[in-house]
Amino acid sequence: MNLPKRLLILDTETTGLDPAADELCEVGAVLFSVPHRAVLQQLSFLLPVTANDAVSVNGIDPQLTQVSQPQQQAHDLFLAMLAAADAVVCHNATFDRSWLEPWLQSLGVEPPSQWICTCEGISWEGLRPNPSLMSLALAHGIPVWAAHRALTDCTYLAQVLERDPLLEQHLAEGLQPRQRVAADLPYSRREEARAVGFRWVAEAKQWQRRCSAEQIAALPFPVIPLEPAA
Repeated sequence: MNLPKRLLILDTETTGLDPAADELCEVGAVLFSVPHRAVLQQLSFLLPVTANDAVSVNGIDPQLTQVSQPQQQAHDLFLAMLAAADAVVCHNATFDRSWLEPWLQSLGVEPPSQWICTCEGISWEGLRPNPSLMSLALAHGIPVWAAHRALTDCTYLAQVLERDPLLEQHLAEGLQPRQRVAADLPYSRREEARAVGFRWVAEAKQWQRRCSAEQIAALPFPVIPLEPAA
């Protein structure tokens, strides 16, 4: 496997949780050199919205997004940073990807093919599966002073990668194909699923997680595949 040399660390802020009904309102990005363990470039920009139901979470006033800014130049730089990267890294890639890909397609840009999720896709030593970004940062000795603005979260993740002694190994793990599976367990054993990173999906009434083949083989219980590996 050819490991990426440059990563685009990405985070998005949105006006809600539903990509079909809500809007993307901020993008943060950090171009990161793996061989140098260092940040090359960083950028964040707002996208104009008229309402933000998530303002209590991300603190982005819709009126702020309407203030004049060099938006086209920011978009151009972001697309250049994206083109320079070998893979995109997010701390919840499924969420960020569901917002970024449609936005890129609206610009006529082909979305990236290689995504690494530092939440679901990497087994961090000493942490439970699917750690929060705050937990991951604190475990690497990084003070957490703010949250939920896109560039701030990218900065935390960049500092984690700078300090990760197993970075190449973790990137290789993060690039393995994954599939969503459900825990094949009775309700009475639900804590076993929770302990290894499965999350309760109420509408499906299942404990689900995206796993690689190696992760599935290491689970202490059987699973039901819900989708092909990708």
